[in-house]
Amino acid sequence: MRAAADLESAGAKNTVLESRIYPLRELLGDLLREQGDPGAALTEYEAVLKATPNRLRAYYGAAKAAEAIGEKKKATGYFQLLGKLTQDADSARQELAELKKVLINQ
Repeated sequence: MRAAADLESAGAKNTVLESRIYPLRELLGDLLREQGDPGAALTEYEAVLKATPNRLRAYYGAAKAAEAIGEKKKATGYFQLLGKLTQDADSARQELAELKKVLINQ
């Protein structure tokens, strides 16, 4: 997965990757977080946000990863960015439901 994410980040052209919905590095972050490595996941999410800013899933993943490694200030910052990005959203997405709980408890 890391090799695929690195290939995509290097700008290699691949017709399969051209129509992707999620950046592979974002999916790598999800995989690392699910495997119990939130520190490495946070690094991947931050790389995604640098290359492709304002991604809902990357903000959420970064917030959850930062939260898991005890970086409360960083987690709060990512949740706030997610809130700004979705301030006009009308959705039942799990990420937004959790965001509302986090922002209420601040």
